[in-house]
Amino acid sequence: MVLYVLDAAAQENVRATVVVIGHAATWVEKSLTERARADVHLTFVEQSEQLGTGHAVTVALATVDDELGHTDGDVLILPGDTPLLRPSTIARLLAAHRESQAALTVLTAEVEDPSGYGRIVHTKSGAVARIVEERDASAAERLIHEINTSIMVVRASLLGPALRRVGRQNSQHEYYLTDLIAVLHEAGHATASLLLEDPDEAAGVNDLPQLAHAESVMRRRINEKWMHRGVVLWSPENTYIDADVELAAEVSLLPGTVLKGRCVIERGARIGPNAVLSDVVVGENAQVATVEATSARIGAEARVASFVVLSPGTEIASGEVVTPFHYRTH
Repeated sequence: MVLYVLDAAAQENVRATVVVIGHAATWVEKSLTERARADVHLTFVEQSEQLGTGHAVTVALATVDDELGHTDGDVLILPGDTPLLRPSTIARLLAAHRESQAALTVLTAEVEDPSGYGRIVHTKSGAVARIVEERDASAAERLIHEINTSIMVVRASLLGPALRRVGRQNSQHEYYLTDLIAVLHEAGHATASLLLEDPDEAAGVNDLPQLAHAESVMRRRINEKWMHRGVVLWSPENTYIDADVELAAEVSLLPGTVLKGRCVIERGARIGPNAVLSDVVVGENAQVATVEATSARIGAEARVASFVVLSPGTEIASGEVVTPFHYRTH
């Protein structure tokens, strides 16, 4: 999930990426280091005591300052649980922030049900005066449907001083990052907002229903991307393609097909129905029916019939025919 956020943040003008980790820090750092894009350099900072989102940014400040050096750039702050965030949205946020010359620009969303989210409170001039968390909001403030996404850009030279003025006078006794808005606004700095075009991008993942919703949206996006590139999906709503899968044009995926891990399917191959492939390479014009395979290679023009299971390391030669009665392992 965090990898999607890191991909969204990998903008051309983003100089460095600092990841704040806490629970299972060693495992998270190892996983992200192994799977992040090669062109993204990650620096990790551990938040050993979880005292809120404001505190998380505070523990990263020294590292951020080191990365920026003597330049007065901007700091882009992203939560790790918004996998639906698009890179184009971050680019739009950064452009709007630079154009307005604001001290801080926060990304917001209009939603039908704002329950559980912080509300955006504007001044009459349109500036953002503050963000109020729902548990701390008045009855009138709870009627506001514009919500905080926890995604913002802050001028680096103002970030540290503003964070030092954030207190813990709230229901959770935590340092809220959102209090930066009020601190900067009250100090006379310009505070702006940018409204999301697609509220789904701000959807956080805190429980299983939210995870299921995010996965559904992501599956639809992935499937649409491949169909636009010439891949035939016989039943898009019943086809599951992982983000790391690579498909060539003219590939056909029949209903129920599941492609996991780093599968590579070459031009003209036909997969399914109900095939489950994990880290499998399939050559040009091969046909793979209702097959389960893991870490296998299937050559060009090969035919693998239904009900065959290919174990890790299996290699099917080009043009070879494999049936349940001609089972072949490495």
